Amino acid sequence: MMQSLVLATGNAGKVKELVPLLQPLGWQVRPQTDFFSDEADETGLTFIENAILKARFASEKTGLPAIADDSGLEVAALRGAPGIYSSRYAGENATDEANVQKLLRALEGVPEDERQANFYCAMVFVRFTDDPTPVIGLGRWSGRIATEIRGEGGFGYDPVFELPSLGLTTAQLSPEKKQQLSHRGRAVKQLVAQLQQLSDSC
Repeated sequence: MMQSLVLATGNAGKVKELVPLLQPLGWQVRPQTDFFSDEADETGLTFIENAILKARFASEKTGLPAIADDSGLEVAALRGAPGIYSSRYAGENATDEANVQKLLRALEGVPEDERQANFYCAMVFVRFTDDPTPVIGLGRWSGRIATEIRGEGGFGYDPVFELPSLGLTTAQLSPEKKQQLSHRGRAVKQLVAQLQQLSDSC
């Protein structure tokens, strides 16, 4: 029987991106919404701390191994904001559109060459709630914040995260290209490689 794994997110966009990337593990990946609707308290001060909190919470709720990510946008001109508060930059339960509009307002008048930004992702696997050795994958994606929204794809800050080498925002990339380049794609590949290495050595 295929082993089940809970993906600690209720974000449909993340589920769609991550499930194909986790296929090499050979596990049945199920989103936390299959089991429960409440969210972990993200009281950490870093992406890694919050990802661990979310993974432990999902494992405790389900009794299954869990993978969680915490990711966000860090803008140099804003001293690292919105950072770990990316999903609630415009307030609790903020929409993607509200967060993007607040970011564009915060950067009004900032010249193009000073709009550098990075997407960060910490991806964590725990075998059980109190796992003392969580496995951690990290990913970073560098770009800059565009002056206007462009593109229909993706979610979150994708319509304003521009890749200067391509002249496109993340929202203008195909899903396949985004998976190949993104901070989340890099973090999950690193995590999967570590988990495969661990299973090979068992």
